Amino acid sequence: MSTPGVNPTYYADFSGLERLKGAAQKDDPAAIRAAARQFESLFTRMLLKTMREASLGDGLGDSEQTRFYQDMYDQQLAVAMSQGRGLGLADMLVEQLTRSGLARPAAGATADAAGTTAPVAGPAAVPPAAQADFVRAMTPWAEEAGRRLGVAPETVIAHAALESGWGRHLPAAQGRSSFNFFGVKAGGGWRGAAADAATTEFQDGVAARTDASFRAYDTPQAGVADYAALLAGNSRYAGARNTGGDVSAFATALQRGGYATDPDYVRKLVATAGVVRQLRAQAGLKSSERLPTSAGEGTA
Repeated sequence: MSTPGVNPTYYADFSGLERLKGAAQKDDPAAIRAAARQFESLFTRMLLKTMREASLGDGLGDSEQTRFYQDMYDQQLAVAMSQGRGLGLADMLVEQLTRSGLARPAAGATADAAGTTAPVAGPAAVPPAAQADFVRAMTPWAEEAGRRLGVAPETVIAHAALESGWGRHLPAAQGRSSFNFFGVKAGGGWRGAAADAATTEFQDGVAARTDASFRAYDTPQAGVADYAALLAGNSRYAGARNTGGDVSAFATALQRGGYATDPDYVRKLVATAGVVRQLRAQAGLKSSERLPTSAGEGTA
C-alpha cells in the first residue's frame, strides 16, 4: 500500500529536496524538469491561497478545522494541476533554460500521456508549520485508533504522514478528497466509494509507477476508523498490534504482512515518527500513559 502521488525519496526531512537540488546543479535534465514542476506547483498553490484570502469573510460553517482541510485540499489541487501539461509554466522554464544554455536537453526522455517529460521527483518539502497542523488535526483520531490497535498515537500519525505526504496527497473521488490517509486500496471485498490514483510500487527493489484503486471515505474520522479496523481484523498484521511505541516493530510487521513494497519502508516510518514525537512534544502532547494490552480493548 504505497502512497499515491508521494515520491519515495522524501518523507520526514529535507533530504529528498536536497538531492533534487544537487542533481539539478549537476545539470541533470530530469532533475531540472522536476524542479521546474515543483516551482509550478508552488506557484499554483500561491494563486489558490491568494484567491481564498480574497473572500468576503467566513461562512456559517467555517472553522479552523474546515480551513485546515480546505488548505490541505488546495495543496493537493495545486500538485494535480501541475501534472501533465499543467499550466505550462514548467515547460516554459525548462525551454528557456535550455535555449539559454543553462540546461542541456534530455536525451531520449520519455513522455507521459500529455506529451510532456514525466517528472522523477515529488513535491517540495512540507513546511514544519504544516506538519504541526497535520499532527494536531490527526491527534484525536490517532489516539482512538492507537487504543484499538495497542500502539502509540505517534505511530498512527506517522503512518498517516508517511502514506499521505503529511495529508497533502490523497486520492480524489469525484473532485472530493478521499480522506484515505493510509493508502488503503479498494480490494474485491470493498463495497464503498473508491478513487483511482497513480502510486509507486516496488518490484524486486525497483520503483515503478502504476495506477490503483483506493478506498474513499466521507470524513477523516471514517478513514482512520476503517484503517484501524483493517489492522485489527486482519491476521496478516497481527505482529503490528500491541507494539506500543516501538515504531520499528510496527513497521516491520506491516511490511512482512504485505502492507508496503518499499524496501526502505521501516526506516522511513521510524524517521517520520521521530518528527511526529518532536512536534507533539512542542505542542505539549504526550503519548497515552497506558496502552491497551490487546488489540480491540477499550472499543465498543
